[in-house]
Amino acid sequence: MTGAARRILVLHGPNLNLLGTREPGVYGHTTLQGINDALAALASELGVEIRTLQSNSEGALVDAIQGALADCHAILINPAAYTHTSVAVRDAIAATALPTVEVHLSNVHAREPFRTHSYIAPVAIGQICGFGPDSYLLGLRALVSRLEK
Repeated sequence: MTGAARRILVLHGPNLNLLGTREPGVYGHTTLQGINDALAALASELGVEIRTLQSNSEGALVDAIQGALADCHAILINPAAYTHTSVAVRDAIAATALPTVEVHLSNVHAREPFRTHSYIAPVAIGQICGFGPDSYLLGLRALVSRLEK
């Protein structure tokens, strides 16, 4: 990756393809495309590249995390339900050792008790939740700041 632009992998977990219509009282009305567009605009402003992927499949997310070693410098991930269930996603993040920020649209700590546990948080450099689509933008800013240090 020497001489390459700083590239960040943005991963959206299961059911996030339904944003905009899925439980708008919890997740808002912004679509996944709207989040990706906002991320692309911010990435351009910050001078980084992003590569985005949404998958409902745990294996596809693990493959993408492992694949990030080839050309990415960091990972921004909303693991969605896999936050609370996936040791495989957690282990893939740990194995790559890429700086990772976990984001959530809702405040997972103010919801059902099972949502307060994250397998991802212990291997991430931070967790941002509760700010709706801005959680992603805050996460991207945090990763770029970390990469600049």
